[in-house]
Amino acid sequence: MPKRFVVAASEFSELPRFAKGFELAEALTVAAEQLHATSSPHGTLRTAVRLAVHLLPGAEHAGISVLERTERRQTLVWTDEVVRSADTLNAGREHHPYWNRLWSAPVARIEDSASGEGEGDLALSSLGLRSVLSLRLRADRRRLTVLTAYAREPRAFDDTATRIGRLFTAHVSIALESATVREQLTEAMRTRDLIGQATGILMERLDIDAAGAFDSLVRTSQRENIKLRDLSRRIVDTRAGA
Repeated sequence: MPKRFVVAASEFSELPRFAKGFELAEALTVAAEQLHATSSPHGTLRTAVRLAVHLLPGAEHAGISVLERTERRQTLVWTDEVVRSADTLNAGREHHPYWNRLWSAPVARIEDSASGEGEGDLALSSLGLRSVLSLRLRADRRRLTVLTAYAREPRAFDDTATRIGRLFTAHVSIALESATVREQLTEAMRTRDLIGQATGILMERLDIDAAGAFDSLVRTSQRENIKLRDLSRRIVDTRAGA
């Protein structure tokens, strides 16, 4: 199970709250620098939720979740316990129309959870969370990674908040991808002999050069969400058992 973290927004008090215009451009630049300064994918996620409550107009709380088609939604990081409580109350409602919307669209919003449109919405309302804005960070056929901002006021997230959110999550996605690649490359260095064997097998099997074989390993590792070391071991073991 992925590690979970509670984070506080106070460390980012130097950023202008809900900036606009040129100030927003500067704030996004600072945010990008802080995102890329993290040392791991989990660090990137923790930084992202901290920044979200400062940059997204109306945001008071934020979390990042992974949603799979066949498994429950898991919130990986959150700014406040109320976000974790919202995740707990909505357990088992991963196929709620709100979450399903994110498989085909990059953004989903709940204008007012107290409107009574669904059981999951009412669960949010019971926690005092009236507005919800979710933005995709990553997506493939099996898994979504989503940043969700919450507010206690209804209709807190307008089109401006959504546009800023999409700009921000673009930075988060790039930083997360970069951190993931760095982590994979570090792991690759620790297990280079095993990876070398797997690379040789792919070179022979696919009739490609070493660079192409290694690139194929990295892409498959990211797509299947499996560590490079474990993927290489699987390839080597399959060859040995052939």
